[in-house]
This record gives sequence, structure tokens and C-alpha cells, in this order.
Amino acid sequence: MSHAVVVEEPGRHRLVPHAPAAPGPGEARVRVHAVGVCGSDRELFQGNRPAPYVRYPVTPGHEWSGVVEAVGEGVPVALVGRKTAGEGFRNCQVCERCHAGDTTLCSAGYEETGFTRPGAMAATLTLPARLLHVLPDDADLTAAALLEPAACVAAAALKAAAPPGARVAVVGAGTLGLLAVQILAAGSPSDLLVVGLDRERERLAREFGATDFRLCDERLPDDREVVVEAAGSASAARTAASLPRRGGRLVLTGIPAPGADGLDPTDLVVRQLEVRTVFGATPAAWAHAVRLFAAGLLRPRPLVTHELPLDGFEKAMDLTVSGDPKVGKVLLRP
Repeated sequence: MSHAVVVEEPGRHRLVPHAPAAPGPGEARVRVHAVGVCGSDRELFQGNRPAPYVRYPVTPGHEWSGVVEAVGEGVPVALVGRKTAGEGFRNCQVCERCHAGDTTLCSAGYEETGFTRPGAMAATLTLPARLLHVLPDDADLTAAALLEPAACVAAAALKAAAPPGARVAVVGAGTLGLLAVQILAAGSPSDLLVVGLDRERERLAREFGATDFRLCDERLPDDREVVVEAAGSASAARTAASLPRRGGRLVLTGIPAPGADGLDPTDLVVRQLEVRTVFGATPAAWAHAVRLFAAGLLRPRPLVTHELPLDGFEKAMDLTVSGDPKVGKVLLRP
């Protein structure tokens, strides 16, 4: 019998029997291979996610990979059997923002797989086929489970718009930070600095394309043309803001805890910094990440440190808050 994780309310979850949902018109059903666990899932489980961005009870899981096993009316049958990953935002497709490609700003409001709609911590996931991104036949599906966070970082890289030869920095050496290193390295910067909390990920950072690695309490440069923050804390944002040259560009991807001391607006204005932010990933960002993945320029597999069955959900939650630098990406395998 197949199963699914259901979070009934903050702090309470069950493993329940799972009945695959038949795909309706425009939908596809995917046999889930792996699903990633991230800080947003932890927030959902603990009850720290803002109310408009979660609806209980819910099956979590917005980072996933799998194989299409059935399609509904109006969906090409050729999709059946294809490896895939998929977008989470359930945008309306008809508002002005969606037509402009800004699907994460959909005027119809927020709906997302794994938060307000059933997610991938289940044997199968049924969703609109338009959200699928087909992968090469030889794709590593375990690595592909990291394409959702990679797409979010790709959105940051597109907003960073670093030209070849630019001096670039990434603040954060966790999963998002090391995905950002790979994506930015593909754009051929002249040098690529990574700022982390410890040396645990330095080897991987350099393997992925970093030319320099420093701890946040070491002397840091202030000459970066482009800086991407990928750590999620207010202190990381402040560190990131100290790195650009005057007139440089700063892209923030993290969501610090409420009430945390933020950036100094006077400093931003005086230095004429251009600040951009990212929440989720547009189809263009997804396409960028999938293209790099298919070309072998994005290699998420080394970031995976733990793979657990669905009944290891609570252990996965504990691992994400352990603070152990040896814990990288945790996957559940339905």
C-alpha cells in the first residue's frame, strides 16, 4: 500500500494511505521519485509559516522529481514515461502579471503545491501539466529533486544579471548558496567569492566554481559588482550588503525571522545600491535551471547527504534544525 504524509496542524502529522488521484483535463499524475525537505517545510510543520501561505491539513512537498505515469484530457500522451520536475506556484495564467511572465506575483493570490495544495510527500502527485519541466531520459532523478531550489536561485541569478568577467559573491554555503555558486559560475565571472559560517562546505564551493572562500567574520572585500544572498538570516543580508561596490547590485533570496534587524536604508542610498529580491521561481527561471542541469553545468547530487523513507518525516524535520554542518540536503523517498 502506498502512503502520504499529512500535517494535520502545527506539530502533528500522520502517515496515511494514499490513493492516486486521476488526472483531470490539463493535468498529469507523477510517480514521485524523491522529495526535498527545506526550511519552508519545517515552518509548515512547526506552525511558523504566515497564515496566508499554508492551509492545514496538507501534504507537504514542493521540491520533487518523478516520472509521469498518466495524463488527462488535452495533455500530450507523449509525456507518459518522461522524467520530470515541476513548478509549485499555481498561477492563474490570465492576469496581467502572469501574461508578463511574473507568475510568482499572480494577482489571483497565492496557491502552491505542498502548502495550500497537496504536495509530493506521497507516492504520486497530480498537478497541472503546464507546470512540468521535462528532463533528459538519462537524468539523475535524485539530483533532479533539487531543481526547485535551483530554480529559485536561478531566479536570483537572472535578476543579478552578472555579465561575463564580473566580480561576484555569494553569501551562504548551504544548499541554496552552493546551487547559486554553480549557476553563477556558468556565467564566467572573473572571480567568485563565497562567504560562509564555517569551512565545512569550502571544498564543495571551490569544486563548484568558487575562486575564494571566507568566513563571515574574516576581512571581506567591498568591490563586488553583484552579490547574491542565499542564507536567509538578517545577519547574512547585512553581510551581503557590505560586499557590493558603490552602484553595485544586491539580490536577496532569504526570509529572515520577523523582527530581525534589517538593512540600513541610509547605507543603501548613499552607496546607490540596486536591491532586488526573489520569492519563488518563474517559468523562465525554471527553464534556466533545467537547461543548466541538462547540460551538466548544474550538479546538485553532491549536496544530498540523507535519504529517508516517508516514515522518516519527523527525523527529516529534526535534521533540518540540527545545525550540524555535515547535514546537507535531506530527501524523502516515497
